[in-house]
Amino acid sequence: MRLIDDLFAMGSGYVLDFGNRTFAQFFQDELGIDIDDPKYQILGTSKANRLRYFLRVSDPELRIKVLTALWDYREDSRRRKGIEESVPGAAVEFRKLIARLSDKTQSQPSASPTHNLNFDLSRIDLLKSELVELNNLAPLQRGFAFERFLKNLFDANGLSARSSFRLVGEQIDGSFELSSETYLLEAKWQGAPIGAADLRSFNAKVEDKAAWSRGLFVSHSGFSDEGLEAFGRGKRVICVDGLDLYEILEKRLALPEVLRKKVRRVAETGHPFVRVRELFP
Repeated sequence: MRLIDDLFAMGSGYVLDFGNRTFAQFFQDELGIDIDDPKYQILGTSKANRLRYFLRVSDPELRIKVLTALWDYREDSRRRKGIEESVPGAAVEFRKLIARLSDKTQSQPSASPTHNLNFDLSRIDLLKSELVELNNLAPLQRGFAFERFLKNLFDANGLSARSSFRLVGEQIDGSFELSSETYLLEAKWQGAPIGAADLRSFNAKVEDKAAWSRGLFVSHSGFSDEGLEAFGRGKRVICVDGLDLYEILEKRLALPEVLRKKVRRVAETGHPFVRVRELFP
């Protein structure tokens, strides 16, 4: 809690630069929770005391969600205003905190565990065939076929796009919702692995939206090590490559579970890309 107080400037009863109205709106938009409810005022009515009590009584998974959202807001605001980091080792210490909370979450039995995908085999085989056949298509045909494949994959996993996936030039754009959070999607199929320039361009799109927006970058050809290194850490973007897509189907994994594990790994390490085979050995 001392770390949280320092990170979110809670020493005088405030939380970052929130006013009462924007603080309530943040909790409503992020979590669907009324932080003004008197039950959160046990420690006092200030924003800081309400947040402290909320974190004390919430389960670890919910704590991770609100802390990560607050961290994203903090970093977005700090970058936009050009404010230097005032807490020594802030990013490292925050990731350690999230890792500890993640360990608590993993040690608790889940009320509704998510395991393998409940597809019938014919549907899995159809999606796998679509993915493999993309290699044999001409570039323009391949773009539209990749768009159709992703839409089928997301729909099959209950991740219906909030706006339809659409092909624009050589990239596919769209958005979807996961765990009550909005994700922008960018997908590309090109010969070379994606580098830092494309990642930075997409990250800029995400940062131009609300502070709680996230991004999913799907690159069938993968991501270059140099590009990932230059792109840096601590961004609101997670990455999926072609091998990930194949192994999701080969291992009959639920896409929402894969994405949630990728998000957790980003929170723990700051690295935007970890392979499915590392998350599901």
